[in-house]
Amino acid sequence: MTILKNWKYGTAVAAMAVMAIGPITVQAAQLGGDARSSIPKDVQQIIVVDYRAMQNSPAAMQLKDRVLPPELKRLETALKTSGLKVDQDAETLAFAAFNAPGGSNGATAASGGGTRIIGVAQGQFQTQAIMANFAKQKTKPIMWRNNSIYPMGSAGMSVAFLNQTTMVFGDRDAVKAALDARDGITANFLQNSDMMNEMAIVDNRAVWSLLDQKGTQTMMKSVLGEASQLADYDTVKNRMKSARYTMDFSNGVRFNMSVVMSDTITAATAATLMKGISLMKKTSGSPIEKSAMDETTIDSSGGTLTVDFSSSDGQFASLLTSPLFQSVVK
Repeated sequence: MTILKNWKYGTAVAAMAVMAIGPITVQAAQLGGDARSSIPKDVQQIIVVDYRAMQNSPAAMQLKDRVLPPELKRLETALKTSGLKVDQDAETLAFAAFNAPGGSNGATAASGGGTRIIGVAQGQFQTQAIMANFAKQKTKPIMWRNNSIYPMGSAGMSVAFLNQTTMVFGDRDAVKAALDARDGITANFLQNSDMMNEMAIVDNRAVWSLLDQKGTQTMMKSVLGEASQLADYDTVKNRMKSARYTMDFSNGVRFNMSVVMSDTITAATAATLMKGISLMKKTSGSPIEKSAMDETTIDSSGGTLTVDFSSSDGQFASLLTSPLFQSVVK
């Protein structure tokens, strides 16, 4: 499951779900103004997680390592091994896949644009100590206008501090694109009115994600499996507009997904397809999978398909080892 060549939506959903295991106090994973402005406008998917809550759950961390997409694992590993003490200082961590603009003025002019991934970390960072360590290691930044971009470890990643509480990291062109967005050289996430409106619905949750039309189509094709080969799916696919999902773990585990369609009939058709898949899983799945289907509610209202799933922590942990879960994250 990919968008273009490298963004694994289904695995990303699973990875965020894994993070929800464990008796963790719920906090909201909200992005501040600097973080939002550093994300380029044309976002394909954004995933935001309360990183501190995730770190407090050993089970979540172990399972996350099994399913986290390689692209995100590479970014997270570079951040953790950079000497920036992210495990101690980061509070919110976001990953955004975006369409990077090409041209004479943008950060990605040399590479001709394309799809990139930028990471954004929020917290109380010890910037003076970090800069002192950079100086001690003789790590020299490159300048991008008045912004300093530092190489981050040996993985080819770079990092730039927007202020004491916000940093952006990723490959150098992605960081340059983020700085271009923050500095107003290119359009940024704050100018994406559709996703900003969607974000207002979900950013009070500890884990949330937004997907654009292409990402929604890719995710739903995976979720529907063989049903995506049916003629009805072609009608549904072209009328998908966007999707959002959240995880809540204040009392067990709860997953909510909403897929915005162009009209109420399409949403109802998609719900019918998914209900058919659910019935199939009930008849052919394992006892754990059948139980999961019983705890899943599929509906549509006002042009939006909704999927709600809830379980206890223990039930959800068992589900992660099931063939059903593996088929979603492969």
